[in-house]
This record gives sequence, structure tokens and C-alpha cells, in this order.
Amino acid sequence: MGNLSIELFGRTLKNPVMNASGTLGYGKEIEPLWGVKTLGAYVTKGLSLKPHHGNPTPRVWEEKQGMVNSIGLQNIGIERFFKEYFPFFKQKKTPIIINFFGFTEEEYIECARCIKPDKYILALEMNLSCPNIKRGGMSFGKEENTVYNIVRHVKAVTKIPLIAKLTPEVKNIVGIAGSAYEAGIDGLTLLNTMPAAVVDIEGKSIPIKGGLSGPPLKPIALKAVHEVSKAIPVPVIGVGGIMNHTDAISFFMAGARAIQIGTATFVDPYTIPKTIKNIKKYLDRHGYSKIEDIIGIANG
Repeated sequence: MGNLSIELFGRTLKNPVMNASGTLGYGKEIEPLWGVKTLGAYVTKGLSLKPHHGNPTPRVWEEKQGMVNSIGLQNIGIERFFKEYFPFFKQKKTPIIINFFGFTEEEYIECARCIKPDKYILALEMNLSCPNIKRGGMSFGKEENTVYNIVRHVKAVTKIPLIAKLTPEVKNIVGIAGSAYEAGIDGLTLLNTMPAAVVDIEGKSIPIKGGLSGPPLKPIALKAVHEVSKAIPVPVIGVGGIMNHTDAISFFMAGARAIQIGTATFVDPYTIPKTIKNIKKYLDRHGYSKIEDIIGIANG
């Protein structure tokens, strides 16, 4: 029988399937359907040092083959999350990855500094797609030297394993990942959403500008996962357009050690438990004893 457990950052997870940041709220929201204990690890909504109000509506727009979201990083802040929600994950004995961000390098550093190690915190995931207000809004993740500096400074203030979630808006994703590795990163999440916009032809307006997620992102993310996992010796978490177990398996074969599912949950809220079940069936059907057997086996 195929074993789905995986080693990640020195810990054993029951399976390598996670939610993508921001797609399951604060965790409790999914409990009436299937519950966070189903996950290998839960990834938090992006958290900032202080609560952030986000963008005005509309915030989500359905496209033919994907979704554009412009939530604007709305969140309750680190302090309130740990007070109101973290005890829930400890009760459920579910490890979590804390996704966090800042609008300045100092905010990233202070955010990481205030999160204390705990056996239920698997890692911190830096969202490097955020706008740097000191650089006119340019994303922190677009330049190698910027990535190197911010990762190095954040890494210096935390003992928790640190993941960089990278943007696809770069010419050389391996170069960006390499800069993060040189600065001491422990893992990489590939990839974040692509910038996108929607035009309302009746209203003659652009009602939403945000990030495109879903199936169109999958080939881009797969290429990044394959190239980075071959070049950089840290675990890669694949995310982008994973709608079912076949998509998930393609990411494992490309080199991902774990995967995150996001947009598919909006289409079918049971996508994650179905995917976990069907990955196991695939391993059994093809004679693989464990998930490790298929990681990085795709040639080319």
C-alpha cells in the first residue's frame, strides 16, 4: 500500500498535501466539511504585523479557466491569529505553515521575530510578491539582490524553518531561487499568482486587477518546480493550477516534495480530500510503495 508520509524540515507529515495560503480562511471554516486534520499541514492566510483592511470589492472574479483575486492581503494580524486561532490547530494536532508578509523589509523582519517556535509550527512562508513601498511598489521578489537581502535579514531573527514563496514575474526563476538559497532559505514555494485584469464591456470599466490562479498557471509552475528542484538543494513546494490528483502527481514527478491546492477548492470544496485519496490509489495501482518513489522522476 502506498505510503503518503513525507519528511519535510525535519518533521514527518502524514501526507504531502496542503492548502494554498488564503484559500481556507483561518482553518475553522472548512471544519463542517472535512477538517484540517486531513491535511499534511495547513498554510495560513497571509498574516502581517498589524491587521490589514485589504481592497474594496469586487475582490474575486471568475474566469473561464481560472480566477482573478484582489483580496489585497486582508488579515487579522499575527497577534490576533495566535490568540484566537492557533490553539485550534494545537487541539487538532495539525502542523501549520505561517504565511506572512510586509510592505517594508523591517515589517518582514519584525513579523518573523515575533513568531516564537512551537512544535506545531512547521515553517514560515515569506510572500515575496508583496509591493515594497520604499521602492515605488516593486515586488520584493523580482530582483536577486533584494531577495538575498530580505531572506538573509529575516533568517537572522528566527529559528523556525523559512520558506520563500516566489513570484512568476521574473526572467530567471532559478536565479531568484539561488539568491534565496545563498541567503539561507530552507525551502521554496513555487509559484504565486500571475498579475491579471478584467474588463467589464457593459460597464466599460476594469472592475478588478489582481492575481490569476487556476489551470492557466499550472504549466508555468511546473516548469519552475522542475528547473528549481534540479538546481537548488532545498525542498520545493509546488502550487499553481492543481485541480485533481493527476495535476498533483505531475508536480511530484517534476520535483516537488509537497503541493498546495487553492483555486480548485472554490470549484469543489472536497478537492483536497479527494486528491489525497486518489494519489494513494495511483501509487497502489502503479506499484509504488511510497510517495518518495515518484518525486523528481520525470525526465527532460
